[in-house]
Amino acid sequence: MLAFLKEKKTGDLDAPAMTLQHREIILRKKFLKKLYIHWYQTFLSQMNHLSAGKVIEIGSGGGFLKSLDERIITSDILPFPHCDMTFSGEAMPFEDNSVSGIFMIDVLHHIPNCEQFFREAQRILQPGGKIIMIEPANTKFARFIFQNFHHENFDPKAIDWRFPTSGPLSGANGALPSIIFSRDYAKFVNLVPSLKKESLQLHTPFAYLVSGGLTFKSLLPGWMYMPFRLFEFVLSPFNRWLAMFQTIVVTKV
Repeated sequence: MLAFLKEKKTGDLDAPAMTLQHREIILRKKFLKKLYIHWYQTFLSQMNHLSAGKVIEIGSGGGFLKSLDERIITSDILPFPHCDMTFSGEAMPFEDNSVSGIFMIDVLHHIPNCEQFFREAQRILQPGGKIIMIEPANTKFARFIFQNFHHENFDPKAIDWRFPTSGPLSGANGALPSIIFSRDYAKFVNLVPSLKKESLQLHTPFAYLVSGGLTFKSLLPGWMYMPFRLFEFVLSPFNRWLAMFQTIVVTKV
């Protein structure tokens, strides 16, 4: 089983072709696609509760959120034909107080200067606007998997929020979201006092692994997705030790 989990670097992670390949894999693998739809529903459930401002997704290149709700402005740091805009999260081309929602899946831990991202988010978000992000968790099980069977760096002891990077995907610290919103939350409040952590929910201990991710064949067919999520729901009291992902909601007050 552990041999199955081991992810290998194949090709140039920062090449646009690799992101397009990831998108094709997500759309083709039924179990994995249903997992992404489940995550996207976290975003879509908020759409009618947001104020009348722009709603953007950052790091859309490998996903398909736009196909579920055309109101969302999709973007990536690399130019892709299925994305509406191309920009960095460190310099977002929106007017002050013009955005009501920012959605992100596995993006924050790839932003080399996330302090600048949060300053930009504080600037462009309307009062009451939200950042909703799904990121790696830092539980005992997640650390074991991410530190031993995943190509990205995962360093919970990192002092600095910044990290060296050679490109948009090759540089990362998967532990960064937990560092910011748990260990260093006081620093976050001082940095962007108008942004407040509304909630942090741990979830998804095994579904991504069972899906095979972007590298391996799925262990279960697509029709098994809902029964498997029911199994994970039963295990939810143990998410503080088992969860591999977390949903973080930040609100501008």
